[in-house]
Amino acid sequence: MKLISQLVLLSLFLTVISCNKLGEEKKSSSNHLKAQSIDSIKTKNVIFESEGIKLAGTVYSPKHPHSAVVIVHGSDRVPRMTKLAELYAKNDILVLTYDKRGVGESGGVYAGPEVGTNNISTDNLNLLAKDASAAVNIIHQQNKDLPVGLVGFSQAGWIIPFAANKNPLIEFMVLFSCPTITTLEQLRFQFYTNGKTDFWENHTEKDVREHIKNDPDRFQFKATDPKDALRTLTTPGLWVFGEKDIQIPVKICIEHLNNLKVKDKPFEYVLFPSLGHNTNKTEPINISIHWIKQKAFNITNNVIKNTH
Repeated sequence: MKLISQLVLLSLFLTVISCNKLGEEKKSSSNHLKAQSIDSIKTKNVIFESEGIKLAGTVYSPKHPHSAVVIVHGSDRVPRMTKLAELYAKNDILVLTYDKRGVGESGGVYAGPEVGTNNISTDNLNLLAKDASAAVNIIHQQNKDLPVGLVGFSQAGWIIPFAANKNPLIEFMVLFSCPTITTLEQLRFQFYTNGKTDFWENHTEKDVREHIKNDPDRFQFKATDPKDALRTLTTPGLWVFGEKDIQIPVKICIEHLNNLKVKDKPFEYVLFPSLGHNTNKTEPINISIHWIKQKAFNITNNVIKNTH
């Protein structure tokens, strides 16, 4: 399975290199051409309901989209992610990004690490999954012929599988620095690393596994395991990891994905040795764009075949 993942990574990496070279050749383009590219994307503010409250967001519509995505937040107090939405839209992806519940113009109560540990309770994660699912229903109405997926970060690793398990409109998912471990296991690891950027210079993988296995929990609440949903899904997924991550134990998460892949789950991953938890970088984003385009092409072709 390692060989398969390496081949996938090589193929995607080569594609990114080609894109980068093409981008370099176009650097001499005039500002007028760049402005046209931005101006060709239409934006529309939307309000939609989820579990009795109103959420506010923006739809980014390119002229000729091949797919659609909803951006799912991490655990922080995150408003709509406009820069990422614009980047995806420039690459022919229809995007809905919205202010997280209780943030910006969205109603409801924000639950995050700044206000307590309830942000990763099962109830809150399920609530956020319902928000993401409601957003998918809205973007599907913009263009019902497009394959729709979820793109998310960090905490979204628990939210996206829940949403995909409940909403059949979700046909693919991209997860940046997202856990496949339980919420309690993630907390054990996070308390162990304690924000130390040099953590991996002073600890081994064996140290980490022993700690996660044996460390007593500081908080007593029900653990949420994303694998419960992932085991039931046939939705293609791409996980993007940074090897120096000190928020999630990446090698354990990759091991979980490999175990699921053995059971024919359509899950893939890429690993960046020099990156940490922040994988919202140019190369990982470019890889995700290429992967989404490929999956959208396959989904659309399958729909056409099945209707003939």
